[in-house]
This record gives sequence, C-alpha cells and structure tokens, in this order.
Amino acid sequence: MSYENLLDRFLSYVRVNTRSDSTSGTTPSTPSQVEFAKKLGDEMRRIGVKDVHYLESNGYIIGTIPATTAKACPKIGFVSHVDTADFNAEGINPQVIENYDGGVIPLGTSEFSLDPAAFPSLKRYVGQTLVTTDGTTLLGSDDKSGVAEIMTATEYLLVHPEIEHGEIRIGFGPDEEIGTGADKFDVADFNVDFAYTMDGGPLGELSYETFSAAAAEVRVQGRSVHPGTAKDQMVNALQVLIDFHNALPSHDRPELTEGREGFFHLYAMSGTVEQASSSYIIRDHDDDAFAARKKQMTDIADGINASLDEPRVSVELHDQYYNMARIIEQHMEIVELAKAAMVNVGITPDIVAVRGGTDGSKISFLGLPMPNLFAGGENFHGRFEYVSLQSMERAVDLIIEIAKLNA
Repeated sequence: MSYENLLDRFLSYVRVNTRSDSTSGTTPSTPSQVEFAKKLGDEMRRIGVKDVHYLESNGYIIGTIPATTAKACPKIGFVSHVDTADFNAEGINPQVIENYDGGVIPLGTSEFSLDPAAFPSLKRYVGQTLVTTDGTTLLGSDDKSGVAEIMTATEYLLVHPEIEHGEIRIGFGPDEEIGTGADKFDVADFNVDFAYTMDGGPLGELSYETFSAAAAEVRVQGRSVHPGTAKDQMVNALQVLIDFHNALPSHDRPELTEGREGFFHLYAMSGTVEQASSSYIIRDHDDDAFAARKKQMTDIADGINASLDEPRVSVELHDQYYNMARIIEQHMEIVELAKAAMVNVGITPDIVAVRGGTDGSKISFLGLPMPNLFAGGENFHGRFEYVSLQSMERAVDLIIEIAKLNA
C-alpha cells in the first residue's frame, strides 16, 4: 500500500521543536508539547477521529477510531510520544535523500556526514528514501516517526471502512525522554484491553522486555585546606568521587556492553575540593542483578566512609521504571498477535530486549500491557539520526494488519 501523506506529515511534525525539559516541574515539561498535542487533536478531528480530547492532567491527546465490525473483539490502542531528546531541536531542517546510493551522505553544509564506515546500518537502506538531519540538530524520528505512522494508519482506516476492525484508541503523550510522561497515564480513560507503543528502532523490532532503571546521585563532602599543608588534613571531594567511580566494575559501561548486559552510566560530574557530586543511571534486565547493582553502589559508599574520618559519601537512589516483561509475559497472546501481523505483511519479527525503556514500561505496570513495535529510526538522539520512509510505511502496514487480525 502507498501512504502519500506519510512523508509530508512526518516532515511537518519534526520541524516543530518539542524537546522536553528534565528541570521543569510541569506536566508536560514544555509548552511546545502542549501546543503540538492540541494541533494533533485538530488534525485528528479533521480526518474523522471520534471523541478527541486533551487531558490537562497528563498532557495526552486521545481519540477513537470506531469499530467497523459487530464481532466481539478486544479494544486495542496505539501510543507514541511527542517529545524529543536532550539535543538541539531548534530549527530542524530535515534532508530527504531519494534512492540512497550507499555512499557518504553530507549533512547539509555542516562538517558532519553519515558514513557507512561509521554507521554500517546504512547498508541496509540502499535504494530507499532516507530522511536525515542537516547536521545541526537531531531529527526527532524518536518518536515523531511513531506519531506519523499512527496518524497515517488512522487516516487510512477511516477512509477504508470496508476493513473490518474493532474499536481502536490512539494516544500521543509528553515527556517520555525524561522518563516522566507515562507517570500520569490514565488507563481508565484510554479504556482498551491492550496496546502497543510505536517507539522502537529498525524494521521488524518487537520488544516486550526493557531494562529496569534507577538513577543515582552520589555526593561527597570534602575538607579543603591549603595543599601545602594538606598532609593528613585535606579530604578532596573530587578525588573521593574518582575513587568511588573506579570501584565500580570497569567493564559495566554502556560503551562496553550489549544485549542483555547491564551497566552503570556516569553522565555528569561536578564540584570542588570541598564538595562534589556525580550522577549515574543504573540499568539491568534481570531483577536480581538490578538489585545487586544498587546495593553495590551503597556498599562502595560504606567502604569509603569507613576509611575516612567521618561519613562523607552519600548515595541517593531512585527507581525510574521496571522491566515490563514481568507483566507482558502474562499476556503473550498480544506479542503473538504482533508477530503474526508482521509475518502476514512480509516482515521478519526481530524479538529484542530494549536497552532502554519505553512508556510501555510504566503503563504496563499501571495495568495495561503494552509491548513496543518498531518505528523505523536509527541513531536516535543526535545529529546522525535518520529514518527510512519505507520502514515507516511498513510500520503503517503493521498497525493496519494488527487491527485486522484482532477482528
């Protein structure tokens, strides 16, 4: 099938800066997300979506595709997030590369390029239409691809009422990238039996397992004295932080791990001799290993404190989300439905454990099982992000096929 509006819809979406803000105390975290959601609501009404409503309580725009069959079948939902990650999103100027020849793609007039030598995934897309950045911003395929795919599938179903399907709900929400968007998701308002997030990566990805995640803040109170008389007196908070970090397993870092291997990720460090702090995220798929990682951090702090004149290291841990496999493994029929739909439209399912999380991680624990399906993008969260139009078209095919099979 051909979806002539898909590319234009996607390009119009990504040009809008909807970057979320982890320092904000509001939901959504940025006004641009509210504006974007309400414009999506206007578009939903124009194409015939019913019961379109914006929830002030959580920033979601929700709508309904009415059933076209009298058969009894579960109500299903499709969800994507509207925000983009912590990278420049102002002035997004996407490039469209038709019939990609397999070579190096200059990113606008910037000094950057997409080179297959650095990004071997490009080799899979020879002959396809790629959308890239101009090298100065991210693209926003995560997750404007998912938004465009759901909207395009919705429009197709509404203009083809001869396709039998049950009631379908669609929802677009904020702040996934800062990990708070699904906290207030209203399961009762969405009112479906199960749902899918369109928030995965390359063609064929199907995920019902994510990391469990925690954040850790490590703080050190030092004692600053003149370095000339520091012997047995100075406690250098920065050095203590370095000692803390070096006590963690040296291999367990994102850049050295893959698959189901967990990690500790140091992403910020600041301070002086007197006071210093560092910020980590902790990730693992296995519940016991996840708990052990958190305990390892507090044990290291305890060991360092025992070697000092007084307790000077504190670790504050905060769980962010949990592996949704705990929930979805009780509802594997919805995974099998997605697999069967992929096979029906000629896509080979690629079952992967997400090395991250999705809104489905939290929403599944709220009582609505929600696996994650591919949206097509590559190299998320930076200037090297790109997506294949053909992969996005296949995602639209998949949404429609799931709706048909469900009926």
